[in-house]
Amino acid sequence: MELQKINFKIFAAEPDGVALTEFIPIFHSWIQATDGDYHDVADYGHMRGGPGILLLAHEANIALDETGNRRGLLYNHKQPLAGSNGEKLRRVLQAALETCRKIEDEPSLKGRFGFSGSEALFLVNDRLLAPNTEETFNELRPDLESLAGKLYPGSPFTLHREPDSGRRFSVHIKAEGAFDVATLLRNLGAAGSF
Repeated sequence: MELQKINFKIFAAEPDGVALTEFIPIFHSWIQATDGDYHDVADYGHMRGGPGILLLAHEANIALDETGNRRGLLYNHKQPLAGSNGEKLRRVLQAALETCRKIEDEPSLKGRFGFSGSEALFLVNDRLLAPNTEETFNELRPDLESLAGKLYPGSPFTLHREPDSGRRFSVHIKAEGAFDVATLLRNLGAAGSF
């Protein structure tokens, strides 16, 4: 399986501390500060447990997502990726974590909003390529275990596949102990270059 359309969701540490609407001007400022990297902002905040605030871009869509009534940053990589599945997973997760760090560093949010690095949700946004089956999980498990081992060195972790075959293929990765975004980025960097 040649993975594409990889998504990672990094959960908010304190999800109710900041109103969802506060992310709209932040995302607009990102659009204004780049030369076409980001395109538009969509507000789905009115949908309970929905996609939240979405920043549209060519390479990846970024959302302050509330699916499952759990706020987090959902990084949806859209463009084709080269390399092994393990390299693709690491590259997309690093981009998601760098986006989390960028949000945490926003002056208007400083000290009021952050992400918990102790868990992440991995999804594949392609039901044909990656049906939500045990076979898909068994094929991707070694790469996911390797990635989690790099993220959480020396810490036990679990991988739990969403069992509902009507949903997209997704695996919840959860480690024991507390991890922040900066630590996870260092751990990924220590794992080698892309």
